[in-house]
Parts: sequence; C-alpha cells; structure tokens
Amino acid sequence: MTQWTRTAWALALGLGLGSVPATTGPVAAQEQSSPDQTAFEAQMAARFQPPPPGWQMPRTQWGDPDLRGKWPVDYLGQTPRERPAHFGTRAFLTDAEYSAAFADAQAQLDRYDEEVEVGVMSMGHWAERGHPLRQTSMVVEPANGRYPPLTPLGQRLRSAERTSWNTEVFDRMEDFGIFDRCLTRGMPGSMLPGAYNGGIQIFQSPGLVAIQLEMIHETRLVYLDGRTPPPPSVQFDLGYSIGHWDGDTLVIETTNFRPGMAMGPAPNSEQLHITERLTLMNPDQVHYEAWVRDPLVMEGHYKLDIPWLRDEGYGMFEYACHEGNVQIRGYITATSPRFAAQREAAWAAQQAAGTSND
Repeated sequence: MTQWTRTAWALALGLGLGSVPATTGPVAAQEQSSPDQTAFEAQMAARFQPPPPGWQMPRTQWGDPDLRGKWPVDYLGQTPRERPAHFGTRAFLTDAEYSAAFADAQAQLDRYDEEVEVGVMSMGHWAERGHPLRQTSMVVEPANGRYPPLTPLGQRLRSAERTSWNTEVFDRMEDFGIFDRCLTRGMPGSMLPGAYNGGIQIFQSPGLVAIQLEMIHETRLVYLDGRTPPPPSVQFDLGYSIGHWDGDTLVIETTNFRPGMAMGPAPNSEQLHITERLTLMNPDQVHYEAWVRDPLVMEGHYKLDIPWLRDEGYGMFEYACHEGNVQIRGYITATSPRFAAQREAAWAAQQAAGTSND
C-alpha cells in the first residue's frame, strides 16, 4: 500500500459512504435508472478512492495493464458472502450499523495484543478477519444478496455432501470434504477470504497471468494467447481459464471444472462457468467482479463484487494444512466402528497403566 493503513482504508471506504449523494453520473444515465439503482451504483463506486491527479494506468513492458502485486483478501473477512436475510434487498449498512460492526471487528483484532500480554495463543492469533466493508454481502446479485435457489439436482448434491462440518463418524476418505482433505477450495471460493492465509499474488508475462493463492498453495494460470479451452472431458479442480483485455479490464472465462470441487451453495457440476473482471481503479485498489453460473445446480446466477486492496508487505506463508499428514487417518481410527475394538483395547491399556503407576 502506498499511503494509508488498512484501518484508515476501512474507515474511509465504510463511514465515508454516508456522504455519497443519492444521484451521480450523467443525466441521461439517471433518466434510465431508478433512484434506488442510481443510489446503489453510487455507493458501489464510492468503495474506490479516486486516483491521484495525473495518475495513468501502469503498464507492463509489453503494454498490458499492470496488475502485478499482492492483493490479500484477509481484510474482507468480516463481510459475509451471502447477505443476512434480515437485510432483505438493502445492500449497505447504515452509518450506525457500520460503526457497530467496525467496533466489533476491532475488538476481535485487539485480541491478538491481549493474548500476547497474557502469553497465550488463541483465536486472536488464529483468525485473520480485518474490518467489515460497508456492503452487507459480497454477493450483490440476485438483489437479495443470496445464492439463487438450487435445482433438484443441486438439492440432492448438497444433501449428499459430507464434510467435517456435518459429519461426526468418519469411515472412509469420502466422508471428508475437499477442504478437509486440503485438495482445494475450488472456485470462486479460492478468490475469497477464509479464516486465514488470505494471500493472493498476481504475476504477468506476455500471454499469461498467474494468480498465486496462499491457502492450499494453488496457482491459477490464465492464458491470454487466444487459445480455446480443451474438450469438456479434460477437467481441473480450479477449471481452465482463458483471458482477454477489455480495455484496461482483465476478463477471465473459466470452464472445464471437475465436478464436486466448489465450496458454495452446493457441489458444482461440470457445467460450472465463471466470468471474472479485474480492473485496477487506482494505485492500491482492484475492482473484482465474478459472475457464477451452474445451470445444473442453480436456478440462475450470482455475482460477487468486492474491492481488493494492495499490500506489498503481506507475507505469503506456508499453508501447513495437516501437520504430518495424519489427521484424516486419525479421524477415521477415532470414530469408525471398524476400529471400535482397537480403541477399547487402547483405552483399557491406558487405564491399566494409570492404575499401576498409582
């Protein structure tokens, strides 16, 4: 970041929205839009600071807009993906709501220093959640900010999905989700914050953009050389990404997804299709948009719309998911009926050893 701290950015992009006028832009555009839509667009635009006077789009040596750098999304961790239902179609917090949400987030961040003072490591060290955005959800379409309804197939896929969040007895590998097994967070989840390891770094070369993800150590390759995707039978956890420049905006079309690799309203089908747009708005902010469609799973699409914030001092750390790679086996041997006798014998031996020591 070139000038402000993250806290200053959060305050400016949150509380500053209270002064945004209800109508902005050309008169012709206002005549074609409803007052609510015009106000919404003004608030969305106000998330981005105007570029400094004389600023020009930076370009690579070969002439493409230069998006290179670190854009960690951990600071977005206090903004929910889906809008809480009580907000209805209201896309932004009021001044009072934002102040309260900001104070609550700051109290969580303060736990880090509090834990240091008493010499413990707990959730204050574990979670990286930042401050909230003023918007009530990352999903902005549909208008209620929530995932669209699932198709009958989508409902069946969701009901059949097994992860450590909904399972207590583990008997085989398939009882664990893709995130449990550290395979992937899929798309678009990999571009969004989790509880920690939210680093995203962009590299560019002629005809290629690489997007490095700190969590699970995946790297997306976006091909800009005019190629077409491989046949649908060739599938990838994060899909196959083809990109092009629409003016100064990087447009990415991703297809060829392996089924069951998305973390969202339901496991994805092979027809998942994601369109992303990345636009550098000023030296320190990227406008990230993603339209997510899966006609076999969802009735309609949803759109994510968030600001990314540059942080070149961010450290991309090792994602040590399963220390020693023993956790999956441990869950199975600790809960599966197949190992009940083994557990009883081990417990009896521990009890006997404790008695003899006494």
